[in-house]
Order: sequence, then C-alpha cells, then structure tokens
Amino acid sequence: MTTPFSGTATGRAGDRAARKPHLAVVGATGAVGSVLLGILSERADIWGEIRLIDPRPNSQLRSGDPHPPSAGRKLAVRGEEVEVLALSEEVFDGIDIAVFDVPDEVAAQWAPIAAAKGAVVVDNSAAFRMDPDVPLVVPEVNAHAARVRPRGIVANPNCTTLSMIVALGALHAEYGLSELVVSSYQAASGAGKAGVDTLRAQLAAVSGTELGTTPGDVRRAMGDTLGPFPAPVALNVVPWAGSLQEDGWSSEELKVRNESRKILGLPGLRVSVTCVRVPVITAHSLAVHARFENEVTVAGAHEILASAPGVVVCDDPEAGEFPTPADVVGTDPVWVGRVRRSLDDPRALELFVCGDNLRKGAALNTAQIAEVIAADLTA
Repeated sequence: MTTPFSGTATGRAGDRAARKPHLAVVGATGAVGSVLLGILSERADIWGEIRLIDPRPNSQLRSGDPHPPSAGRKLAVRGEEVEVLALSEEVFDGIDIAVFDVPDEVAAQWAPIAAAKGAVVVDNSAAFRMDPDVPLVVPEVNAHAARVRPRGIVANPNCTTLSMIVALGALHAEYGLSELVVSSYQAASGAGKAGVDTLRAQLAAVSGTELGTTPGDVRRAMGDTLGPFPAPVALNVVPWAGSLQEDGWSSEELKVRNESRKILGLPGLRVSVTCVRVPVITAHSLAVHARFENEVTVAGAHEILASAPGVVVCDDPEAGEFPTPADVVGTDPVWVGRVRRSLDDPRALELFVCGDNLRKGAALNTAQIAEVIAADLTA
C-alpha cells in the first residue's frame, strides 16, 4: 500500500549519497525527547526530514489512554513546527535512522519493526544494551562499534554509565583499566518526570520548616509524596536506584558494571558500584576509584583528560574549583575534578565526575550515535 511515507530500503540505499538522511524521533514529547529536539536544533544540519512520533500506537490512543495524547500536537525542531504522529509501522516508511526514547517494553516491540522497515535504530532504553548482536556505543570511546549492527539496532548506554565512561575511556586508552569502584550520586530526573515532580513537591513541603532534626520527621511530613523513590529525597540521600536484583544488587548498579565492560571491551573488568539518589534535579555525579595496569600520575591524567573530546577538567580544590551538579547542568561535556593518585596504590586514581544525565547521559549521546550512522550511510 502506498502511504505518504512510502519508500523501500533498497531505494533509499541508492539515493542516500544524494540527499540528507531522514530521521524519526520516537518519544519526542518525553523529558529526554524534548532535550533531543533542542540538541538537533543546535548541532550541524545533517538531516532531511525529521519525523516526530508519539510512543503510543493509534490503537492505544483510541482506547482511552489516561494521559493526553501527543499525536496531533506540533513541536518546534530546527525552527519548524512539526506535527507529532502516532506510532505505527507506516511512520517508518522512508526513514533512514530512528531514535527511540521509550520504555523498555515499547522499544522491545517496535525497534525491530523499525529495523525491518529499513531504518537503523538508536535505542535509549535498556531493552537491547546487553544483546551481543547490538553494539553499545559512546562515540568518543568506541564509535567504530556502531558500524557493525547485525540487528539494525545500536544501543545507548544508561545515563549513569555515560556520566563517567567518556573520561574513563580516555584514561583506559593510556593506562589500561583493571578495576572500578564507583559510588554514584544520581539526580531525581534519572527517574523521569515523576522523579522531578516528586523532589519539587518534597522540597516545597520541607521549605521553611525545622524538619530533619528527629528520626522519621521528614518521612512523616512526606506522607504519600514518595513517588518513584523508596524514601524521602529532600533533606536526605537514598542508597538505592533501580529495581532489586540477585544478592541485593540494584539494576542501576549492574547496568554500570555490565555496560562499562561492554563499551570498553573488557568483559573481565572488576567493577563494584553503589548507586545513591540525591536531592538534585538534573546532573549525575560519581566518585570513582579506578585501578590501572600501569602506574599513573595526576599530571599525566590531567593531560589525557584535558585533551579528550567531550571532557572538561575542573580541578583546583585550593580555589574551590571542582565539578558540582549545579554548575554542570545544561552543559554537554563530562566534567572531571578531584583527581588524586591513591595513597596506597601508585596504579590507582581517585576522581569525581559530573555529567548532565539528560544531555550526555541520554539525548546528546543518542544524537552523536545517529550522526555517526548518518555519516556511514551517506559515505
């Protein structure tokens, strides 16, 4: 059947060199999708048509979905108003690259459909990250991996992994990484809009009070405003992010371990992670103990990191200069400070890393992967 989006994979392969690739953004109205649209408007204009797609199919929108449908709305991208379309097989007709920012179950169902229609999929969910036939890509570290995609899908890592891996990839290339011990300090936006709304409601509840001085007073004041968190985040830190996995580990902690191994090509890398939720809106932070195969120096690490793409070194504690989420939010790089050689191990570094979890941690890395694939398709 001919549709407004008709086109075949074979035909597209023949004319890609003669035109800009067409892009679909599935989940354009979500928190990360909104950031992605802004990034697409800021970066080089390499795209032809940009098609925006609500992650719910027509059938669901007609069945009384409790959330207002986005299909039919218009959103600004690259200075133009673009109508949001409902998810269907036909919306991928003529699309070269489709980026997905949707729940895992939606990606698991629809990413293979988009790939079967001839699009290369860049998926921001966890659905395919550990699939051996799906590359897990951070362009500054392993851009080459995006060129081998047996399933037509490329995965985007978790935002916590992305907040540190660019810096660690640069250090690994020089010193040879052998072990990681990581404590994360994760922003509320890592739990989506519900996380941000919950933190803001909790901050309003505690503002101007004397709460936080007796056991349980903050929890009692929160009432039913815990949202996606197991404990109050305002005036508190919560040593938990993700879902419960075997032996008491959380899914977030295992993601950092497994994804770091895959991105760096180190399947035997020793990794231990503790994930903590903190009262920050956006930007994840991580305290990292990294042990290497070779002896390290702070001066050498500074030189490597300062020249690494996508990394900014901010490291002068005497002047009070080191990365904090409040200073990093809204920026693209990974920021590194507090670089020290371990007191007890000349092959280990301690460092503090911050990154905006909605930008480099999700939307920006997705856009960068799409750009790598676009260059490959039009070469």
